[in-house]
Parts: sequence; C-alpha cells; structure tokens
Amino acid sequence: MNKLTAEHWAIVIAAIAGLCFAAAIILEFGMSMEPCALCLSQRWFIGLAGLCALAGLAHNPNLGIYPLLTLLACAGGAYFSAKQLWLQSLPADQVPSCTRPVADLWEMGAYGDAIAAMTQGTGNCAEVDLFLGLSLAAWALAGFLAVFALAVMQWRAMLKQVWR
Repeated sequence: MNKLTAEHWAIVIAAIAGLCFAAAIILEFGMSMEPCALCLSQRWFIGLAGLCALAGLAHNPNLGIYPLLTLLACAGGAYFSAKQLWLQSLPADQVPSCTRPVADLWEMGAYGDAIAAMTQGTGNCAEVDLFLGLSLAAWALAGFLAVFALAVMQWRAMLKQVWR
C-alpha cells in the first residue's frame, strides 16, 4: 500500500481549507449572515492556509516552508476562533460595544478601526449562531485544528521523503 506523500497531504489541506472558506461565503451570501470582525479574520486565515498548501503544490510540496506557513496560518486562525468563543462566553455586561461592520469602516477610510475590530473583536462577535449544537466559532476552531493536524502530517511525509 502506498503511503501518502507531502503532495497528497497538500491536496487534502487545500480541499478542506477551500470547503471551510466556501462555507463562510455560503453563510454570508446564501444565508444573509453578516460576518463579524473576528469571523472575517478567521476567513482570512483559513484562506491563507489553503493558499500556502496550493503554493507548495505549485512550487515544491517537499519544501518544508509550506507546511510551516500553513501551521502558522492555522495557529492565527485558531487564536481568533478562541477569542470569539471567549467573547461569546462573557456575561452581557462585559461584552465590548458593537461597531459598524468592517466593510463600512473600510469604505469610510477608517483602516485603523477596521484592523482593531478584526484583531480585538466587538460586541457583534459575541452573538452566537449555532449549527448542529455548536457555535460557528467552535466549528471554525475545529476546522483550524483539523487543517493544523493535516499540515503536521504533510510535514512528516515531507521529512520521510527527504530523508530516504
């Protein structure tokens, strides 16, 4: 039986990250769910993780920098997912105030405020939308952890191929 190569793992990573990204787009445009600032940050990081895997496929799947970049992207996304879960767990009187949507801040030229909202979160991020009993932030965290584990497997496969 053939072992999975680094290239196979990169394909799986790109597919899973693409599915996560597509789910976010479907929620926003297909189900009219306005993403909060932290949701947008998570979307950027899952997209970055998938692009790192695709870049590795295009360049050299046996180059260790691509799984490392994927791991870093997943760690960043997992941080923002965990931050959103923390905001969702706060009592109502401790939730930060809501702001305008990030898209509006960008259009107004308030880039600093938009970036602050995307890194710190706002009251909008404390709203809980459930899917199969878990919040969307919990699903995002699960997605980041899955892609992280796959990137570790890609790295291991790459090291086995290099050291043969």
